[in-house]
Amino acid sequence: MAKTLELMFGTEFGKTARIALDNPKEPVDEAAVKQAMEQIIAADVFTSASGRYVASKGARVIDRNVVEYEIV
Repeated sequence: MAKTLELMFGTEFGKTARIALDNPKEPVDEAAVKQAMEQIIAADVFTSASGRYVASKGARVIDRNVVEYEIV
């Protein structure tokens, strides 16, 4: 079971950009995530193909289960 915290940002050209963080600490502290996203926007160090990050749009934890089978 793999979990990822996905941070979603609005960009200057109206698109959505994402940053994914593996193995987030749970339970997720929503206030801390919001503060971190605001700091990322204020630092203006990340850009995407659709421009600079200008707004926080949301965050979510994605839980993925993978079952591997050995086929011989």
